[in-house]
Amino acid sequence: MSDITINLTPILYAYLQKNSLRESEVQKLLREQTQKMSMGQMQISPEQGQFMGLLIELLGAHKTLDIGVFTGYSALSVAMALPADGKVVGCDINEEWSKIARRFWEKAGVADKIDLRLAPAAETLQQLLNQGEANTYDFAFIDADKANYPVYYELSLKLIRPGGLIAIDNVLFGGKVADEEYDDKNTVAIRNLNADIAKDQRVSMSMLPLGDGLTLVRKR
Repeated sequence: MSDITINLTPILYAYLQKNSLRESEVQKLLREQTQKMSMGQMQISPEQGQFMGLLIELLGAHKTLDIGVFTGYSALSVAMALPADGKVVGCDINEEWSKIARRFWEKAGVADKIDLRLAPAAETLQQLLNQGEANTYDFAFIDADKANYPVYYELSLKLIRPGGLIAIDNVLFGGKVADEEYDDKNTVAIRNLNADIAKDQRVSMSMLPLGDGLTLVRKR
C-alpha cells in the first residue's frame, strides 16, 4: 500500500497499457494519425478513453456531451460504449479536425450516434437548454478552450441529470495550476474552476491524476 499516487515511469506506463488497454483498431489508427499532427498533444490518452467508456457503461448512459471534439477520439470512445440508441452531441469549431473525426467514426460504425455541432460550444449548450433539454444528459466531457471552462461547467451542470457525471480534462494543466507564477488566462481559469468545484455543494467530486488531470463531478 502507499499513501501517495505512484509515479508512472515509462516502463511502468508501458506495463499499465499492456495489461489493461483494450483499444480497438480504429481507435489505435486515429490516435496514431493524430499524434503526427502539430497539435497532437491535445489528444487524450487511450487509457483515459477506455476509462470514459467504462463510466458510460456504469451510468447506463444514453445522452452525452463532448465539448471539444478535436479529431474525435473521446467521442469515439464514448460512442462505442453507448447502446444502439445512444447519442453524443459533439461541440467544436474546427472543420479540418472534424473531417478526420467523421472519417474514423464512419470506420468504427458509430457515426450515426454522434451529432457534431460546428459552432461555439457555449452557443450549442445554451441552445440545448433553450430546447428544454435541462437535466436530461447522463455524461459530459469538457476538453475545449481552457479560458471558457467555467462557462462550459455551469452549462453542463444544467444539462446533466441528477446522478449524471461531468468529466473535466487538463485540470492539472502540466503542473502550472500549482505554481502561482503562471498567471495566463488559461491557467488562471482552470485554477479558479478547480477551487470552485472543490467547494461546490451541488456536486460530489474527485480529481484524478489521469493524463493531464481529470476531475469527475457527480450532480447531486
